[in-house]
Amino acid sequence: MSDLPLESPDAAPNALEFSVSELSQALKRTVEDRFGFVRVRGEISGFRGVHSSGHAYFALKDEGAKIDAVVWRGAYAKLKVRPEEGMEVIASGRLTTYPGKSSYQIVIERLELAGVGAIMKMLEERRAKLAAEGLFDAARKKPIPHLPEVIGVITSPTGAVIRDILHRLADRFPRRVLVWPVAVQGESAPAQIAAAIAGFDALEPGGAIPRPDVLIVARGGGSVEDLLPFSDEAVVRAAAASAIPLISAVGHETDTTLIDHAADRRAPTPTAAAEMAVPVRADLVAETLGLQRRLVQAMARASEERRRRVADLARGLPRPDQLLALARQRFDGVTLRLGGALGVFVERSRGRLAAAAGRFRPALLQAETARLAERTDEAGRRLGLAGRRRLDDARRALAQPAKLLEALSHRATLKRGFALVRAASGALVREAAAIAPGAALTLQFHDGERAVTAAGDDGPATMPAPARPKRGPRDGGGGQGTLF
Repeated sequence: MSDLPLESPDAAPNALEFSVSELSQALKRTVEDRFGFVRVRGEISGFRGVHSSGHAYFALKDEGAKIDAVVWRGAYAKLKVRPEEGMEVIASGRLTTYPGKSSYQIVIERLELAGVGAIMKMLEERRAKLAAEGLFDAARKKPIPHLPEVIGVITSPTGAVIRDILHRLADRFPRRVLVWPVAVQGESAPAQIAAAIAGFDALEPGGAIPRPDVLIVARGGGSVEDLLPFSDEAVVRAAAASAIPLISAVGHETDTTLIDHAADRRAPTPTAAAEMAVPVRADLVAETLGLQRRLVQAMARASEERRRRVADLARGLPRPDQLLALARQRFDGVTLRLGGALGVFVERSRGRLAAAAGRFRPALLQAETARLAERTDEAGRRLGLAGRRRLDDARRALAQPAKLLEALSHRATLKRGFALVRAASGALVREAAAIAPGAALTLQFHDGERAVTAAGDDGPATMPAPARPKRGPRDGGGGQGTLF
């Protein structure tokens, strides 16, 4: 069992010598061979969380001893139960030594809670921690909608739970159901349940996948260990953070998990959760009909009450003929007075008309007509004089600009003996170099135009040159001459 020789103290001078490393390695092999795989029960002590390397270091102790423990990073990710300070567990692994400290330790590969008592202690400590954060406060609870359009169910897709929920919903009030399948037991269950709650909550209203109006997290009965995923801290926090009202229906009526405290409503069974989610359709129909009957009866009573009140008020009013008698009498009196007054008015008007007609004699009309004619003639004469003055002023105002325009016009220049040369296109030709031999040209004089053809540099134009004018006293010598 040991690589070390068993020698008596008397044979010490003849004993083999070992280096410290050789002795440590020999002890390591002995411990690992003797205790290749063990299960150790104890309380976790000195756990301060996972190391930055991903490994976990702590100790297992009982009332009489303590042993160091380590969980390597790969094994820690697979643990069903994560270590917590003070937790009583059963650790499975292998014993080994740590030569650097001359100590032995257990390398843990699996961790289990040591009995129901330890589990309940761990759950109570976790519940107290989360409650202190306010995750279970009643003020956080949201009301469950009375008649949701879409219901989201988070559960195993193959168990009896989903069938019970669907059947109960169909019996009470059929609604659209979206199922998010998850594992409800095992190491992967907490992460899947928390992700499902967050996934439903992240759906956009009006999107391709309808957002549920209420969520049901459900699972059938099981042992305390089987229901642990629904007490996982990540699941509880996801339930508390959900903006969608959530009903927890985990286990049977006597089972309690931490998600029950964070949920907006707890149902004793999955079937009861379906009953909480929707009302009974027949009950709604009966209630609606009852309300309709009560409404009709209330309207009939209100109408009858108003009819009686109108009748009572009508009895206190006078009769219509009494209300109109005085007005009718006054109208008759006015009608009688109106006939006489109308006759008097006509006679007075006739007299005023006769008096006015007497003033309009023919001689008076002729005199007035003559006076109006004289005034009209005078106004016409004055208007004619004013018009002529305006016209003379306008002529004088235009005379000066007209003279200036005439002086600056090119026609005045043409009268002095100049001419404009235009190409066949009508463009003005300003340089002799721009005229090609044989080009058709137009010469514009002050009294008309002539078409000519340009000859070569030495040849004459086809139009004969005009006669040389007599030299005047202001000519510079030989006169203007020809353009070509």
